Amino acid sequence: MLRFLVRRTLGALVILLFISAFTFFLFFAVPHDPALLSCGKNCTPQNIELIHHNLGLDHPIPVQYWNYMVRIFTGHRFSAGNCPAPCLGYSFANSEPVWPTLVNRLPTTISLAAGGTVVFLIVGLGSGMLAAWKRGTFIDKVFSSASLVLSSMQIYFLGPIVLALLVYNNQIFDQPKYVPITQNPVAWFSGLLIPWCVLSVIFTANYTRMSRSTMIEQLQEEHVRTARAKGMSSAYVFFRYAWRGSLIPIVTILGIDLGALFGGAIITEYTFQLAGLGRLAVDSVSKTDLPMLMGVMLFSATLIVLFNIIVDAVYAFIDPRVRLS
Repeated sequence: MLRFLVRRTLGALVILLFISAFTFFLFFAVPHDPALLSCGKNCTPQNIELIHHNLGLDHPIPVQYWNYMVRIFTGHRFSAGNCPAPCLGYSFANSEPVWPTLVNRLPTTISLAAGGTVVFLIVGLGSGMLAAWKRGTFIDKVFSSASLVLSSMQIYFLGPIVLALLVYNNQIFDQPKYVPITQNPVAWFSGLLIPWCVLSVIFTANYTRMSRSTMIEQLQEEHVRTARAKGMSSAYVFFRYAWRGSLIPIVTILGIDLGALFGGAIITEYTFQLAGLGRLAVDSVSKTDLPMLMGVMLFSATLIVLFNIIVDAVYAFIDPRVRLS
């Protein structure tokens, strides 16, 4: 297990290095001078040259990238202030430090992603398992048909419709907003309930179909049929043998879907006006704010890679046949 974790960690570092380099060099392919963000309205060539020097933009791009990566671990002192490690720099747009901004925005995105994951796992797995148990019945047909319809829904289409029906027209729910769970758990839950449901729609449909197919496959395994032949009840065989074996492919896909969930959070945060990492990333792109964009990309990529390592390590605890060698 230790060798596996070390190997995966080294691989994750390589992936993060590639992501950082790709994002950094792609930024300079945009025909826009980031110094204009800090220059203001009365901008002169002398001021732009001074800003280039203060921001380090007068160096070659490979040198700028090297300096950026070194400062993450060593810190640096900018004209805007001292930046201790992990130093992700200061925003070109508002001169705010990147790392504290990411930390302040993280709870919103984590709450949104975690709540959406809980919703689609409970509803999706529950619907799929029930459809497999009642295979061929009316319940199976209803869940299977609903999953096909919901899988075609998109957040940018479904979100405004839900807001119009439940918030603006009928006022069944209040406008979605983020309230820290430590401040008011009830307001935290009610404020994110609609975004959770909208974000989880596509995932719920996919997990319904996937859990149904894997459960049907498990019910046809020899050890399951042997347990039934011994006189064990269908419910006991279903939950004791078939259910556990069907979790392996689901956990595999879950590790990948966590990254897609963060991507869906970007659209969800914009749809419901939630100030999270996704919305911060879009704002950084529109403003050509390299430090903030790099910070969001590295921060999010680190979380996604970490989640995948954890999911891979969970395999051995779900199925003893899995060997991490």
